Amino acid sequence: MTGEGEPQTRDGFSGKRGFILSSIGSAVGMANIWRFPAMVSLWGGLTFIIPYLIFVVLITATGVIGEFTLGRAAKAGPCGAFGMCTEHRFGNRRIGERIGLIPVVGSLALAIGYTCVVAWIIKYTFMAFDGELFAMGQDMDAIAGMFNDTAGAWGANAWVIIAAVATMLIMSLGVSKGIEKANNVLMPLLFALLIGLTVYVATLPGATAGYSYILTIDLDLLANPLVWVFAFGQAFFSLSVAGNGSVIYGSYFKKNESIPSAAFYVALFDTVSAILAAMIIIPAMAAAGAELNEGGPGLMFIYIVNVFNGMEGGYIVGIVFFVSVLFAGMASIVNLYETPVSFLQERFGTNRVKATVSMVVLGGIAALCIQSVVSPWMDGVSIYICPLGALLAAIMLFWVAGKDFAESNVNEGAKKPIGRWFVPMGKYAYCALSLVALVAGALLGGIG
Repeated sequence: MTGEGEPQTRDGFSGKRGFILSSIGSAVGMANIWRFPAMVSLWGGLTFIIPYLIFVVLITATGVIGEFTLGRAAKAGPCGAFGMCTEHRFGNRRIGERIGLIPVVGSLALAIGYTCVVAWIIKYTFMAFDGELFAMGQDMDAIAGMFNDTAGAWGANAWVIIAAVATMLIMSLGVSKGIEKANNVLMPLLFALLIGLTVYVATLPGATAGYSYILTIDLDLLANPLVWVFAFGQAFFSLSVAGNGSVIYGSYFKKNESIPSAAFYVALFDTVSAILAAMIIIPAMAAAGAELNEGGPGLMFIYIVNVFNGMEGGYIVGIVFFVSVLFAGMASIVNLYETPVSFLQERFGTNRVKATVSMVVLGGIAALCIQSVVSPWMDGVSIYICPLGALLAAIMLFWVAGKDFAESNVNEGAKKPIGRWFVPMGKYAYCALSLVALVAGALLGGIG
């Protein structure tokens, strides 16, 4: 079955490689590059990494595979996919389509916030090349003032417009000619730059203290439930499971390709990018004699700028770092806008260019208006809408569509059938943990 109003000819990824690289691009983002290193530092290296890796395996084996499966089975985004499930079980498509609006709205809301963040990154990348960042030296007042001006009300108007236009150009070309081709270039370059930065930072005097910290494990702290809650939250949002982006990308995946295999590679490279970011930022801060528990936007736009400006070759390192972050940000923002763009195409039969222009212009205007409240905006979406979207997607696949439906669709194109553990683990463990993410996020003020 397909989504209501779906066009006769539907774009899609040309093959497994394009799908994997694009899905990696959707997952690799700010959560990996500034949040993961801060969490590793805050919770003591391996003390955080061990539970994080456990949850990455669990979420990949259930949530990531499940959302890819849901999208591919429906050949539609959240509304069409949820509608397919409720029609399959209850003979009523409208119920699912209306529920599917929740992750669509969540994706658009995140895209609006990301438009601001990507605008900041574009500005800082330009300033890195121009030398303006490096010229500020280690004057923390000047560096902090620059960021406060940028992130204030109407502080990055031109850069927001540039971010929106760049997104619009990539997405207007379509899935295979735009999104896939962009990720085929951006993702290999991103990992090449991250690896290069990791090697360079390793040569800095004092960097070994950072590696020692990363390899630290505190068994008493490991027994603290909060470590596990925060590790789950980080893995949850890092893998981009929210009932939207993974569903829509799954809808473009060919039926003769293996979903479990693709999900494995997405999780692998998403985790590698997070580890590389930690192995760049924490040793670099150690080499500069800095505190290792700084987090949030200030880590990337204030504190790390100060660190780079104080190290040998910092001008070049700053350029490479912000170019890397820009690649990650652009890949993520394209994925976030894709869900609402696809919704317009499926529901109203709008052509690709009109749907893209409509949604990105709407998102760009909203982004201009929320520049002074980006952090609470993103927190609100990540605390409530994203975990709810992920929980709803899991309920639709594992509970509403049911065991036979889930197993037959996940195994399509796979050389070896997935284990019998898939449905019970998704139905009980993953749904329960998604509910925990929603409740704990609300109680703790955000865990992603």
